[in-house]
Amino acid sequence: KSNRYMIVVAAGSGKRMGASLPKQFLPLAGKPILMHTLQRVCDFDASIHILLVLHPDYFDYWNSMVAAHQFTAPHTLIAGGAERFHSVKAAIDSIDDTTAIVGIHDGVRPLVSSETLARCFATAEHMGNAVPVVSVNDSLRKVEGKSNSAVDRSSYRIVQTPQCFQQHLLKTAFAQPYQPTFTDDASVVEAAGQAIHLVEGNRENIKVTSPEDLEWAAWALSRRVGS
Repeated sequence: KSNRYMIVVAAGSGKRMGASLPKQFLPLAGKPILMHTLQRVCDFDASIHILLVLHPDYFDYWNSMVAAHQFTAPHTLIAGGAERFHSVKAAIDSIDDTTAIVGIHDGVRPLVSSETLARCFATAEHMGNAVPVVSVNDSLRKVEGKSNSAVDRSSYRIVQTPQCFQQHLLKTAFAQPYQPTFTDDASVVEAAGQAIHLVEGNRENIKVTSPEDLEWAAWALSRRVGS
């Protein structure tokens, strides 16, 4: 089995939540969201190498939180860049093992399941990459200018993380110049000519971006003790 790495991206400054602290540090069930996310990854695979990408301004704050909560999940800090692309690239460049399988996960997705993690890593090992998705439950309409039209929701999927890749493919993909069209890591790899493989995610694996999400995540965690 290849060595596994998980790049956890938490270099954002959290403007949308309306809080003074970036959202990855906000408390969820008594400890920062980010700690739940790292613990979930560590519980899935204790031997995984976790690379936590933070804005360097928050290194000291994070280290004080780790001490205060006696947080023991092993991880290495990486300084983030201007865009997600640059943050992820910095972490990729720190990995010497070209045979590794590397996951890239949002720091504010603390409810990823072990099943989703297992599917992503196993598929990436065999197929080169894996992106977790869930089906769209809501009806969708496409807006073009002043007109809009119904679209077939069965043709669409909601994308989650972790997005997992063979390290040698990531190295090649992230050697490209940054483009604003790179909305996630799969779009970078796709732009380098790789077909993307979809796997089933888990519905609870939301990105916590609003106070309502935080409340829902607290409820979901209370229901999933030990999962």
